[in-house]
Amino acid sequence: MATDIQKLIGTSEEDEDEEMEMDVKEEGDDDDEEDGEKHVDATSMIAGVDGGMPTRSSNNNRFQQHHQIQEQVGTPGGGGVRRCRPIEEKERTKLRERQRRAITARILAGLRRHGNYNLRVRADINDVIAALAREAGWVVLPDGTTFPAKSQGPRPAGVNSAAVSSQMVSPQTPASLKGVTSGYRSSGELNACNMKGVFIPSSSPYDLPSSARSQNSSIVGDGGGQTDSHPLIGGSMDNVGDKQIVDIPLKLPERDYSNTSCIPVYVMLPLGVINMKCEMVDPDGLLKQLRILKSVNVDGVMVDCWWGIVEGHAPGEYNWNGYKRLFQMVCELKLKLQVVMSFHECGGNVGDDVCIPLPHWVAEIGRSNPDIFFTDREGRRNPECLSWGIDKERVLRGRTAVEVYFDCMRSFRVEFDEYFKNGNISMIQVGLGPCGELRYPSCPVKHGWRYPGIGEFQCYDLYLLKSLRKAAEARGHSFWGRGPDNAGSYNSRPHETGFFCDGGDYDSYYGRFFLNWYSRVLVDHGDRVLSLAKLAFDGTCIAAKLSGLHWWYKTASHAAELTAGFYNPCNRDGYAAIVTMLKKHEATLNLACTELHMLDQHEDFQEALGDSEGLFWQVLNAAWDVCVPVSSENALPCHDHVSYKKILDSAKPLTDPDGRHLSSFTYLRLSPLLMERHNFMEFERFIKRMHGEAVGLQVYSN
Repeated sequence: MATDIQKLIGTSEEDEDEEMEMDVKEEGDDDDEEDGEKHVDATSMIAGVDGGMPTRSSNNNRFQQHHQIQEQVGTPGGGGVRRCRPIEEKERTKLRERQRRAITARILAGLRRHGNYNLRVRADINDVIAALAREAGWVVLPDGTTFPAKSQGPRPAGVNSAAVSSQMVSPQTPASLKGVTSGYRSSGELNACNMKGVFIPSSSPYDLPSSARSQNSSIVGDGGGQTDSHPLIGGSMDNVGDKQIVDIPLKLPERDYSNTSCIPVYVMLPLGVINMKCEMVDPDGLLKQLRILKSVNVDGVMVDCWWGIVEGHAPGEYNWNGYKRLFQMVCELKLKLQVVMSFHECGGNVGDDVCIPLPHWVAEIGRSNPDIFFTDREGRRNPECLSWGIDKERVLRGRTAVEVYFDCMRSFRVEFDEYFKNGNISMIQVGLGPCGELRYPSCPVKHGWRYPGIGEFQCYDLYLLKSLRKAAEARGHSFWGRGPDNAGSYNSRPHETGFFCDGGDYDSYYGRFFLNWYSRVLVDHGDRVLSLAKLAFDGTCIAAKLSGLHWWYKTASHAAELTAGFYNPCNRDGYAAIVTMLKKHEATLNLACTELHMLDQHEDFQEALGDSEGLFWQVLNAAWDVCVPVSSENALPCHDHVSYKKILDSAKPLTDPDGRHLSSFTYLRLSPLLMERHNFMEFERFIKRMHGEAVGLQVYSN
């Protein structure tokens, strides 16, 4: 009888272990769940074994055995009989569970890092399956409903899972933009790469290709044997109990960019290439560098035309001498020109190595009327650029701000008319705010802001407050004609404020009114200036630059974006109105956050809850949805292979069903560091890949 009971208990244990093998949990150890077993009714089991009607003797025996089982496996406050499990077996169960979780964590980390899958931190197996299905060209709805996309034909009968997995890693497989593939060319490469840090039970090795299967015993085993070399992997092992875990640095083959679309590459010239006297600085040295750039087929250069230089001394008096000589030098080398009309000051921001203020006559006006500059709640003025509140106010020696911008652009157009006619100038980027970007100066370093502070609203000059009060009165709530008083300071975190915290005032009736007005001022400013730019540069492509304020993107309020003028909380698309405005003027969007997603993996940036990659794709898709061309530039210094690869993956999305790509890319910037031999060789390979030329594939380590 005891043997039969043990058989029944053993059968239950095997079933349970089988179920646990199929169950992959996300996070945390829950000993109660791990050790939880099926309750066993010992009385009914014994009766079932004996059969027939129980006798008094059998009842006594059942009672004694029942009591013994309770003493062995009963728990305080019991309520049921639990079968006996030795301590060693419980420890083995815990170890198996930890190993399964370690495998899951490594798989998710690998997919996020190498495959560009947009998986959340606590992703589960459903998220992985959905991502793989989307990459294979299937549509997965939020409720789990899955069906083939229209572009995918019916699957032939008899196709097995291995064939499907091979199709999913094919570079030609259509998929959504969110699931950019890692570029593996075969299922063998994928399986080999998936072996990084994976515990492989000796009783059931993974389904490897023949080349890898023959080495399986040497890669993972019970003993301490040596690890053989593999064409794609190599590393060391760590012992876990009587098993081993492979810790293998991945060596991945590059994606082949040959025969892909050609994306022109421009190089931004140094900020101080023209001095305050509008003269070239070191023309001979620059000429040598330009010749080197031309030798590797760079398409052209981008240069800032500083308002503070060309109209620096008196209103309406322009000096273009230095730019004339520079443009002539560039065009003689048959390089194209992208020109930035920079109506902001240079200096005080990240990457600024020179100081070029606004025109002197503008500074004089500002001393007597400081409200021409953006102002924060404490009354601090920011002379980096003019407030948008004076776009239609005649406070600049009888001219409005937009008239001043238009006069400067028109003078440039007349002065360099031959370059426009000959097509030497391929694009004019119009400065629309601080750093030439369409945003409020919400994060000024000179006022103490440091990353990842949320910044402050910049609407407290006389002219913007007047506009806010007018909008509040038109809404019928005149007491709304003020800025938020609980929005924190430059270096606050969202949860520290009453306005940006979850459920905060940003989503109240007043908050929505204020943010609508604040963002509308931004869009209206861009609309006014670009309409005049289109008039001045008729027939030439114009562009506007947008920055990627990615920190706090994973919070509900998106505080850093709100203070900068992008009304983009989690329940609203804050970029649709901007790209619609750009579409109206047939302007290109220059998005400056291509490689910033590398910051998100850095330990120092985790607390910022940023998602530069998610922001990049949101803005990119918003622009492409209305057929607005998108160019880009690197926001941080870039000299290594991994950074270039990230830019390439964003510039040429492998899985975009429409084959869309960036219209151009600008590298920031020309410097002696770029010209160093190793860095320049990487840059040359990057240019070839952007142009779609064949480059010898390399194997690189991650």
